[in-house]
Amino acid sequence: MAVTAPLSEGTPRRARRSGPVLACVSVCTALVVGFVAAINLAVPQLAASSLRPTSSDLLWMVDAYVVIFACLVIPAGAAGDKLGRKGVLIAGLVIFASGAAVSAMAPNVAVMLIGRAVTGVGAACVLPNCVGILLHATAPERRPHALAVWAAATGIGGVVGNVGGGAVLSAGSWRALFVAAALLAACCAVWAARSAPRSARLARTLDLPGTLLFVAAVVALLIGIIEGPEQGWSSAVVLVAFGCSLLLSLCWVRAELRAPHPMLDPRLFRDPVLSSAALGMTLTFFGSFGLFYVNASLLQYGRGYSVLEAGLGIIPLTVPLLVGTRHVPGLIRRLGTPVTLSAAFALTSAGLVGLSYASAMAYPVYAAGLFVIGLGIMLAAPCLTAQIASALPVERAGIAGGLQSATRELGSALGVAVVGTVLTAGFTRHLPADLSRHTPVPRTVQEALTLAPADHTAVTEAFVHGADTALRAAALVVLLAGAVVVAGARRGCRGSRGSGGLHAT
Repeated sequence: MAVTAPLSEGTPRRARRSGPVLACVSVCTALVVGFVAAINLAVPQLAASSLRPTSSDLLWMVDAYVVIFACLVIPAGAAGDKLGRKGVLIAGLVIFASGAAVSAMAPNVAVMLIGRAVTGVGAACVLPNCVGILLHATAPERRPHALAVWAAATGIGGVVGNVGGGAVLSAGSWRALFVAAALLAACCAVWAARSAPRSARLARTLDLPGTLLFVAAVVALLIGIIEGPEQGWSSAVVLVAFGCSLLLSLCWVRAELRAPHPMLDPRLFRDPVLSSAALGMTLTFFGSFGLFYVNASLLQYGRGYSVLEAGLGIIPLTVPLLVGTRHVPGLIRRLGTPVTLSAAFALTSAGLVGLSYASAMAYPVYAAGLFVIGLGIMLAAPCLTAQIASALPVERAGIAGGLQSATRELGSALGVAVVGTVLTAGFTRHLPADLSRHTPVPRTVQEALTLAPADHTAVTEAFVHGADTALRAAALVVLLAGAVVVAGARRGCRGSRGSGGLHAT
């Protein structure tokens, strides 16, 4: 560890530069995270567009970006360690802009999905290198505060995507949304080039086999989840997809255990602090982005809101994130991680259940449910971010950032897939008899209204029933899996006390 001289000389410089760097990486983070949420607002427009997507196509339009984002974010973090985090961050923003431009010009679903996947590659390069740059640009005593702000940016990014996306969509078509994202990414690339510091490059080997196996396993899992309602849960396509996902996951674990420089060493998860924090981050974003997928269409179809009103309708969720996040580190010190996480998951689950019963009530009641969910995210995100960061040394900041980002985006992808699948199943189950007997059964509001325009009220009521069921399912997952996360955090705390507080260092 012969690095004391460079660190002592660089610390004041990092402290002076950390403010502009924090602003830059927070905006970049909000852009790539917000783009996941913004597309949800465009779902009704996309469903009615000349692309003529099916319900599965709509889910893939959301998840193609998130899946690639989640699967490549750890290799992209390792690439930042090897090639330089600043360069990989700027390249990612350029790739992001290019993919958004392709989607903006898409003449059909296939080209749209290609553009979404390319954009996901860019986002994967952006997010882990944001946190890596931030850690190296910030003095050690300021890192908890900087991480809390950055964690808030990941939460607020979803809301920024809703509000900003709603404003763009209200002024133009869904294509304008992708054009705006491309322009913003290009501006962020210029900003990062001017403000982000360069960090030392580390000798790393990129794990291509492990990366490909991981991507294939996750894609196979989501194929099974998304295609289940349309193909049938016992169909060959779905069963083969789930079987391939399991087999590929086992192959990935085996390959990683044998690789000299694995993408993500499975043995890391023997640490109960790291494993429970990774699961907790996945769960937090499962609930929040599952909500974003349902909420955008629920407000438009169920309440008759315009796309801008639907975007603004999510604002109550942001209030705790904006006001309370800076107090969370002190709260964790007083209450401890297990208690904080228990409250976080209980609040998130309660808020989701509350929304499922408030979908037809006055908006202030609905807003109260959003506020409660915001409290849960406010408590969970900074706590889990700090846990993951502290479990790995700062020299592996790229891997730490990649793991945080991968768990967030994997949770987002699973949230959209699972909640969207439950929503579709509930929607078709509550359709009027004449539509439920139609072959094939319509699986989107647009398809149903095209077949039976006079049944507008019954169709929208069926959608609301499906959305309510999906929210309750998400609440149950958050509550049950949250109990597992809290149990792991308690084991980690006991292990830390028993080893003299090693985890705290």
